[in-house]
Parts: sequence; structure tokens; C-alpha cells
Amino acid sequence: MHDYPAGRFAVWTTAWLAGRTSYDEALDAVTGETAHRVSGLPDTDGAVPLGAALTALRGLGERRLRLVLPVPGDVRGLPAVPGLAAAALASGQAAVGERVALVPEPLGPEVVQWTAFSLDGALPPPPPAEGTLRSASGALDLAITESARTLAQLDLARWHPEVPGLLADLARPKPAPGLPQDHDPLALSILGRALRVAAVLDLALADAPGGAVTSGQAARRDAVLRPLGDAVREAVTAAYNALPR
Repeated sequence: MHDYPAGRFAVWTTAWLAGRTSYDEALDAVTGETAHRVSGLPDTDGAVPLGAALTALRGLGERRLRLVLPVPGDVRGLPAVPGLAAAALASGQAAVGERVALVPEPLGPEVVQWTAFSLDGALPPPPPAEGTLRSASGALDLAITESARTLAQLDLARWHPEVPGLLADLARPKPAPGLPQDHDPLALSILGRALRVAAVLDLALADAPGGAVTSGQAARRDAVLRPLGDAVREAVTAAYNALPR
């Protein structure tokens, strides 16, 4: 199950800062039944609840946060401040504003710890990784098509009977839930599809039971499927960072 708390935080905080949703709705959408605490915010002492962090971000003059999904060798979108890249790579995600970047760390199923990094004095980050929604959607479609033969050759259904259903789902629209009501419909559709592709990709990259996949086969599989993983990352980033039309 792929979860992007930094994506939810970025999209709902941006919506609240822009006056497109209420404080309570944004807070509920990000936290759900999970306790969130934030440490490292400028002008705050110790860890504070997520609600207090939202208020602090408004006080700092933040207007928009963006999701960044860094991987080794590609940390575009992350400002160069001490500790941020390492923390974001370990988490796999970050929510980045103009004054602060925040990195989540789940502490079990009921608590998420956020670490804030002040961006005051930092140089502007390299351009973010995402393109337009349509380009991200096209790249995802192309990567799915080019990877389909490899997925079939891996005979995933033998080891994972849920795979055929997941693959069939890719052809059916299924917008992602849990985003602001005015979020771009295309972004909702792309995110829903990207999350389903990610589930198939996880199965494809897992070794077959009993060691049926040799190291050489695994290396070839990983090389062929890597562009699909890149396309999923681009699609998720673009979908969360889209603004209403």
C-alpha cells in the first residue's frame, strides 16, 4: 500500500492557505485517525500538533507546498539545506514550501513524526521533477505499454493471483479519493491510476517464491521496469501538485 502523507499535507495545506477549504477539513484530511506532531518549525519550541503547524505556516507567509519524491541520484525540488536531502531520501517524500520543508516519518500505525527544515537563506532548489498533467499521463501510459510484455513474461499471476484484477483495473477510471473537492479531475484520475500501477510494480519487483527468479533475471526485470517506476513517481508528483483550473 503506497501512502504519501507529504502529498496529502502539501495539497490540503495549499488549499487551506488559498482559502479553498476550511481549517478543520484540511486537518481532518491530513491526519485521519493518526496523531501527527511536527518538530523544528521556526519560532516554535519542541514538537507541536499538526494543527499548530498549519497555523505556524500561515504565520510564516507560506502560500503553497509541493510534494517532492526524491530517489538516489534525483533530488530535484529539494533545497540545499543541511540534513534535508538525507531525511527526504530516507522517507521517500517531502512537502516543500518557500520558508519550510517538512519530512514525515511514520512511528507505527498511529503516529507520524514530521521534521521541519528552515529554508531561510537557502538557494532556490532545482526545478521540480514533474511536468504537466497530460505529459505525466502520457509518460505513464507509454511506460505501461512498454512494460506489459515483461509483466506477462514474469508470469506474476502464478505467484500473485491478484495481479490480473489489478491489471484489468488500469483500463477503468478510478479517481483517487481524499483530495480537495476542487482538485483537477485529470489529476484525480492520474493519481488513481498511478497508485494501481505502483501496486502491480511492487509485485513485479518482488522475487518469486522459492527463488524461481535468478539474479540475472531479476537484474533484467529491474532494468526494464525502472522506467515504469519513474513514470509512476512523475505522475504522483504532478497529480498532488496540480492546482485547480
